[in-house]
Amino acid sequence: MKKFFLVPVLASAILFSCKNQEDQNSTAKNAAVKDTVQNTDFGTYSELSIKEGGEWKGRKYEGGTFKNVDSVELPANHTDHSYFIRYEGPGWENKNIAYRLYLDWRNAIDIFGKRVDTLVLPHVGQDNFDSYHEASPWGQDILHSGKALGIGGFGRYMNDTVAHFRNVSKTFAKVHNNKENASVTINYKDWKTGEKTIDLEANISITPDDRYLKVELDPSKAIEGLTTGIVKVEGVPLIKKVSDSGKWAYIATYGTQTLVNETDKLGMAIFYKSDEVSKIVEGPDDHLLIFKPTSEEITYYPLAAWDEEKQGITSKEEFLNDLNQKLQVLDQTGSLNSKE
Repeated sequence: MKKFFLVPVLASAILFSCKNQEDQNSTAKNAAVKDTVQNTDFGTYSELSIKEGGEWKGRKYEGGTFKNVDSVELPANHTDHSYFIRYEGPGWENKNIAYRLYLDWRNAIDIFGKRVDTLVLPHVGQDNFDSYHEASPWGQDILHSGKALGIGGFGRYMNDTVAHFRNVSKTFAKVHNNKENASVTINYKDWKTGEKTIDLEANISITPDDRYLKVELDPSKAIEGLTTGIVKVEGVPLIKKVSDSGKWAYIATYGTQTLVNETDKLGMAIFYKSDEVSKIVEGPDDHLLIFKPTSEEITYYPLAAWDEEKQGITSKEEFLNDLNQKLQVLDQTGSLNSKE
């Protein structure tokens, strides 16, 4: 009789073992996804995800899987569309919005518009390298930067155009996550534009609330033409305003200027210190702020507001009211972050 029951007993044991293994594999997969989010309780998040296990073939990285890292030094053959970094650079996020920076010669800052108020970056681009260009329940990439600086990217204005980061001997990026903010520090070694070569450190951070980034640029020596800007879109005019004291100002745009459709609206702005900027210039692709030559730190705040955000800003009037309130805060305190 014992032999008669042996087969079903063994079968049950095997089925239980397989089910248990499936549960363990599922748990491991979920844990791996959760591991990509280092501090979801903070309300902010920054990340950098590169491929491992594949190989370089010329300027493209083939095969492998993405893994989040704390820092990376760019390989010498890395360029745009190398398929080495998930969504092509580091990302910043809070409940309202997410941004990414193209960590290659372009050095533009792009926008991920969000329709949800949860953190999404750990899942963006995992299924397909550039699937984030397509509409998803969480949102999508909404800005076309082209040859421009996007929203708040930086470069050097010279010869009536913007020199990006084509000639750099080394680029190193490091991610930081804490309760106050999420940030990425990028060091550009021997950035050459024309006859000038400097080192540049950029620290870009996001706080738990609102929509702005804080950008701090620290050049190794004074250089003419260091610039930031907002991508130009045909039919969308530039808006300018200076604070009551004259210490702070902003440039901004608002209108139909996304990749999503012909009806949604996007507002973009950059707050800057008036005494750090020498002039505003219309470049071929951007509305540009040209900074005065300095070896001191330069600070500015880019932001974007998409009308499809959850409980977002949905009109030009709302957008300008928000900007003007922030301008008053900067005038009074010198910072948009009350904890600074």
